Amino acid sequence: MLRSAWRFARVGPAFVLGAILVLPSGLLAQTHVVSPDEMQKEAVAATRARQNHLKTVTQFFSSPNAQKALRSAHLDPTQVKTAVSSLSDEELARLASRAEKAQADFAAGNLSDRDLLVILVGIAALILIIVAVR
Repeated sequence: MLRSAWRFARVGPAFVLGAILVLPSGLLAQTHVVSPDEMQKEAVAATRARQNHLKTVTQFFSSPNAQKALRSAHLDPTQVKTAVSSLSDEELARLASRAEKAQADFAAGNLSDRDLLVILVGIAALILIIVAVR
């Protein structure tokens, strides 16, 4: 009797450890089910964010200074605005943050017309390159 208890004490933990290693970890993991309402809210939030970024960039390129800068660099402002809509969400978000910063710096007097021209041409070229690569 003592011998069978001792044998169980040695084999039992080995069996339990073996079962844990053999079972798929996903079976033991806690699952999370996303409701359709949560999915819809996330989709709406992503769409709103994209629309806001698109609006910011479009307004940036619609300003008279931007139009003048793009024309002086021999870039078509309409083509640039059209290309903006084909950017990915991540690219558009980065571009919108750069446009906001450039507008704020220009409004505060930290940028001259020449600096704005360089920024606009750089951003427009970046947009056209990204669209051309796709």
